[in-house]
Parts: sequence; C-alpha cells; structure tokens
Amino acid sequence: MLVTGGGRGIGAATALLAGQRGYAVAVNYTSDATSATAVVERIRAGGGQALAVQADVSDEAQVLAMYARVDRELGPLTALVNNAGVVDSTQRLAEQSLARWQRMFAINVFGTLLCSREAVKRMSTKHGGQYGGGQGGAIVNLSSVAAQLGGAGQYVDYAAAKGAVDSFTRGLAREVATEGIRVNAVRPGVIETDIHASGGQPDRAQRMAGMIPMQRPGTAQEIAQAILWLLSNGASYATSAVLDVSGGR
Repeated sequence: MLVTGGGRGIGAATALLAGQRGYAVAVNYTSDATSATAVVERIRAGGGQALAVQADVSDEAQVLAMYARVDRELGPLTALVNNAGVVDSTQRLAEQSLARWQRMFAINVFGTLLCSREAVKRMSTKHGGQYGGGQGGAIVNLSSVAAQLGGAGQYVDYAAAKGAVDSFTRGLAREVATEGIRVNAVRPGVIETDIHASGGQPDRAQRMAGMIPMQRPGTAQEIAQAILWLLSNGASYATSAVLDVSGGR
C-alpha cells in the first residue's frame, strides 16, 4: 500500500492500521521526514514492513521517482490511499489569489490524478503489470464534506477541489471497473487533526462540535477504519462509492 501524506493525521492512522493488517506500507511525505519515519518505525516495531518515501505529489518527476522506489523495495502495488492534501487560511473568494488556487488544485487534485495514474498502470489487468503486478487492486481518495457544503466564506477553493476529487472517483471507478481495480472515496467531516492548524485555526474542530449532529469531531482512527474497509475484500462489490464519515454533518 502507498499512503500519500502518510506522516501525520489521517494518513498516519491509515498507515499504522494497514501495517497491523499485514500490508507492506510506503509512507509518503513531502517535507516532514521525522513524522513519516516515526510511523515507519512503529509499523516495523509491530512486526510489519514499511518504507518512508519523499515526494511532492504535485510534481510529476517526484511522483515517478517515488513509484520507482516503491516498485523496487516493496514489490507490486495493490492499494493506494490518496490522502495528501492542503487547506488554507479562511478567506472569501474576493480575497483569494491565483497562487492559492494553483497550490490548492496542484496538491489536492493533480496529486490525486498523478498518483492514481501510476497506480492504475501497476494494478490494471489490462496493462498486464507493465511495472509488476497487474493483478488488480483498490484506490481510496480522501474527499471532504466541504465538497457538498461548499465552504462559503471560508475556503470555497478547497471545497471545489474536493468536489473534483468526488467526480474523479466516480469516473475512474467506471473506467477501470473491468480491469480488477475498485476506486472509492471517503468524505470526512470535521476531524481532529493538524490540518486545522495549517489553516490558522488550531481549535476549529472543537469549536465546530456543536454544529455536528453527533456533537463531536471525528478522529483520524475512525477515518482510517473506513478507508481500510473500502480497500478490503469486505468491500469487494463497492466501487464508485463516496462514503460520508462525518458524524451526520
């Protein structure tokens, strides 16, 4: 399994749970090698196999180099979790810059497309495993309930990027459905992770608790459980699904 943005938050929880369930895990990171290495060490301490691999998912050359290393050191890919993503500070559209939008879509959308393209080349029974493998597999993309709610007054650009992820999930799922590949998405609600601090609102998850029907933010571990189910044989007839894990929000 390759987990992008696997050093922290939902990505780290997913990588750790995958290691416990027997996957050899490639933990991708962009710049925080310390966190990614800590996740790898925890997986290995539990008897699992893991590798930390650096790549900015919005950079095609870096993505290709990452996959080459995963091919070489972990073998054929059977699962991809497109978790790497960014949010930004709260701004109305009129205040936002083109540079902000370009970064938002480069990582959240183009990164998901790039990593999925390379995964399909390796998993697809049609491609015959040109990079090794070719035995099928599963992809889970990380969306957000913002794709449905729109992010008005805060981050309409982030919501739009996640809406693109939803559309891509459905389209790719149908494109590769006869090639042994299932493609689904998880749409988290407000989750207690570091992403809120990166957007300048470290207390956002707790502040929003009263707006959530279950009256609390979710945890990274709860999202990881949903991701691992969608990747498992227990979800063998699920493809093109977008699963809300949002406490009812």
